[in-house]
Amino acid sequence: MGGGTLLIPLLTIFSNVSQILAQGYNLIAFLPMSVVAIIIHAKNKLIASKYLFWIIPSGIIFAVLGGILANLLDGDILKVLFGIFLIILSIFEFVKIFKK
Repeated sequence: MGGGTLLIPLLTIFSNVSQILAQGYNLIAFLPMSVVAIIIHAKNKLIASKYLFWIIPSGIIFAVLGGILANLLDGDILKVLFGIFLIILSIFEFVKIFKK
C-alpha cells in the first residue's frame, strides 16, 4: 500500500480537487520517490536485474495505456473505480493481518 491510497482521497475529499487531477498529482509525486527507492534497493542489491528487460517495457506500456484510459473516463467513474480498488486492497490487508 502506497502513499497514493491516502493522497488521492485527501485531495479529492478535503481539497476539492478533481479525481483526474488528484491522480495526476499522485503520479508526479511518485516519480521522485520511485527514483530514491530504486537507488536504495540497488545499493542493497535487492533488484533482480534479470527481470528488468520485461518489467520496464511492460511498466511503460501499461502506464501510457492507463493514462489514456484515465483521460477517456469521466471523473465520477474514476472515483468509483478507485473506491473499488481501495475496498479490495483493504480486504487483502485485513486477510494478511488475520493470517498472522
